[in-house]
Amino acid sequence: MSDQLVSADWDIVKSLLPPDWEAGARQCGALRRGRNIKNAETLLRLIFLHVAGGLSLRQTVVRARALGWATLSDVALLKRLRASANWLEFLCLGLSRPWDWPAGLAVGGRRWRIVDATTAQEPGATGIDWRVHYVVQLPALTCDFVEVTGVRGGETLCRLPVQAGDVVLGDRGYSHRAGVAWVLGQGGDVIVRHQGANFPLLDRAGQPFDLLAAVRGLTAHAPGTWPVQFEWEGRRWEVWLHAVRKSAAAAERAKEELRKERGAGLQPQTLELAEYVVVLTSLNPQVVPALQVLGLYRGRWQIELVFKRLKSLLGVGELAKYDPDSARAWLQAKLLTALLLERLEREAFLFSPWGYPLPGTVAVAGVS
Repeated sequence: MSDQLVSADWDIVKSLLPPDWEAGARQCGALRRGRNIKNAETLLRLIFLHVAGGLSLRQTVVRARALGWATLSDVALLKRLRASANWLEFLCLGLSRPWDWPAGLAVGGRRWRIVDATTAQEPGATGIDWRVHYVVQLPALTCDFVEVTGVRGGETLCRLPVQAGDVVLGDRGYSHRAGVAWVLGQGGDVIVRHQGANFPLLDRAGQPFDLLAAVRGLTAHAPGTWPVQFEWEGRRWEVWLHAVRKSAAAAERAKEELRKERGAGLQPQTLELAEYVVVLTSLNPQVVPALQVLGLYRGRWQIELVFKRLKSLLGVGELAKYDPDSARAWLQAKLLTALLLERLEREAFLFSPWGYPLPGTVAVAGVS
């Protein structure tokens, strides 16, 4: 992995970076002074050698000296890494710009996006230290947004950039009125797992909607659909609920998890609702029927494979730094590595027989 990013293919790696990646190093404060490290290219190679290559700071500076890249101490390299967090985030965002993905992979002319978050811990930590917010597109599973926050950076759709026509899929952690209203207000649509009492709904007449009474009327395993609405900041938003009854085995697993999680405080209504999957969407069922919405929601689980790859192959789930500045920079560098490897893999296996984009080539039939 490290050889792919710091070997003779370095020119290919550079071609995948945003056009202004070098200027961004100074603009973001990573290269305020040119002492020891003369340019952005050397700095990025050192960061990859340390983070992607798995070398310690001391091993990295020794290797850099032997290769003739730079002469500096491990302390000096750590300071440079700390100062590079904003630049690395800038590079990640540049790699994940929506226009960068082939238009031919869009479904129905819209961007179908799955959002989720995963956690990362510093060495020796007993709790969550960082949260990685990540968005991938269906069907290609390519990233179009990534953000790293502290432990208090909660899961919310409000942090996502949204364009008109986007359809955002999320689990119940994103089922909040503020976030759903944010997406709808930007001209997008949502498909999220409904949170029950934490997401109060009204029927179209403006009366409280009794979800439990509604799902009790479901027969066998046929889905049901109800037009509803919710209020947020003085405005009402019209949405729909789709629900389907779980199998007996799936319902019992869900109930057992609730019993372990909530213990004696578990309400009977909450336990009964565990027998159903309830999905809230702003997509009109005359355009996207209930079965299609429920099928699309299943696709949300694909993002779990992305996180598994990040954690198992790149070690994103466990940070190798203790102080906040270096930990954030280290994690951004890991994410940049993942994005670059994703691009290299996509070029090699999907679009370019030679494995990389040729300079000056023209996109054909919507493929970049």
